[in-house]
Amino acid sequence: RCFTDIPFDCHLMITPVDHFIADFVDAGANIITLHQEAGPHLHRSLQLIKSHGVKAGVSLNPSTPASTLEHVMDEVDLILVMSVNPGFGGQKFIPSQLDKISTNSKMIDATGRDIDLEVDGGINAETAPQVIKAGADLLVAGSAVFKGGPEQYAANINAVLGRT
Repeated sequence: RCFTDIPFDCHLMITPVDHFIADFVDAGANIITLHQEAGPHLHRSLQLIKSHGVKAGVSLNPSTPASTLEHVMDEVDLILVMSVNPGFGGQKFIPSQLDKISTNSKMIDATGRDIDLEVDGGINAETAPQVIKAGADLLVAGSAVFKGGPEQYAANINAVLGRT
């Protein structure tokens, strides 16, 4: 944290999550995203994050429906749709997640709040335009960016951004 003021978005793929939140805030997190499945009381976990003065995000695994967020939208600053099953890089985008992205986008619009919609998993030059069209604001790309080594990073990023 001492090297930059760029926002740190910490995606915690751990359970239980609540007793780690203060540690991530102390380390400099600006946004803490937890998985909907990470504990029994999502609303309480989101309130805990916000009580530390940072933004709260919720991540949805591919099999978790968007409707699980219906009653916590007032506590959410970011929704992260996992478009692969979490665990390792290089997985193929799951096309059914486009409907979930669209559903979440509509849920966000209905709140009238400024909630970011992020997508992580299988993002590349082909899938990026699809998830943006479905309503995503933020994209996480790993393998598509880092393939080919450092000399390819700029070209890979430009390809994901549609600048080829």
